[in-house]
Amino acid sequence: MAEEFKPKSIIVTGGAGFIGSNFVHWVVDRQPGVHVTVLDKLTYAGNLDNLAGIPDDRMDFVRGDICDAGLLEKLFPTADAVVHFAAESHNDNSIADPEPFVRTNVEGTYQLLEAARRHGTRFHHISTDEVYGDLALDDPARFTEETPYRPSSPYSSTKASSDLLVRAWHRTYGVAATISNCSNNYGPRQHVEKFIPRQITNILSGIRPKLYGDGKNVRDWIHTEDHSSAVWAVLTRGVPGETYLVGADGERSNIDVLRAILAAMGRGPDDFDWVRDRPGHDRRYAIDASKLRRELGWEPAHTDFAEGLSDTIAWYRDNVEWWQGAKEATEAKYAAQGQ
Repeated sequence: MAEEFKPKSIIVTGGAGFIGSNFVHWVVDRQPGVHVTVLDKLTYAGNLDNLAGIPDDRMDFVRGDICDAGLLEKLFPTADAVVHFAAESHNDNSIADPEPFVRTNVEGTYQLLEAARRHGTRFHHISTDEVYGDLALDDPARFTEETPYRPSSPYSSTKASSDLLVRAWHRTYGVAATISNCSNNYGPRQHVEKFIPRQITNILSGIRPKLYGDGKNVRDWIHTEDHSSAVWAVLTRGVPGETYLVGADGERSNIDVLRAILAAMGRGPDDFDWVRDRPGHDRRYAIDASKLRRELGWEPAHTDFAEGLSDTIAWYRDNVEWWQGAKEATEAKYAAQGQ
């Protein structure tokens, strides 16, 4: 374990999005000496309401593009670290139009790395397990930090590209950078286009849930609060140049997750519609987070998936005004895609 890094001022890119905003809340709640500057473009996936309740003296919000080198030059001189969540992240969108993914995920990461290089800023890069491709359903293996990259979608390939840039900027220029590749997150404030909130909000809206393909695809789920604590552990105790996989042993098939939602919301196990599979749909993701646990002493707190799912359902039930505006447009887009 490296000597503990103790930042006082951090930039969080994409901090108005789902995972980024939950991280900002986590830092403000648990790290009283840290000031956060949120940099977010406020695309459809960003929402200022995600940051509601954070005291003004703990956070500054800057609306802007991570590709804007001039803006970064204004923000970086006073920051000890940047935690880089900002990304185009929805696989279906990347298949329909890859260009924004290349721009944000590759060019944006490059611009941030260059700013970090100029100012000697610590850099933590948030990535995904999707860079590793997928595993067979009957394969006992899980992804590790040594698993070769095998991305299968425009989204995952641009995230893989950004990971490689981070590694190169560390090795070539000495940027003090770390990477974490995380499994699928769930919890409050997730956009309704994503799998779990889409099913929940469908039921709340009187729409039958939808399930891709044969429903056997497996994802490794982690509560977003556990992801936040893992990111803080890597930022403050991780070794520059190292990658850490983040997961909580949460492998579940899509059909099992959907049926858990249906049961928790008082619906029958088959009260959903099958829809056609999406192109190149990865079969299984599974994370081996033993390095993170062994070297940094991290452990997940939300190990009861049923309890975490129940809390997530309650959040969407109690915050209809948060998601209702985006719901109609999201379902119209899926309907046009036959999904």
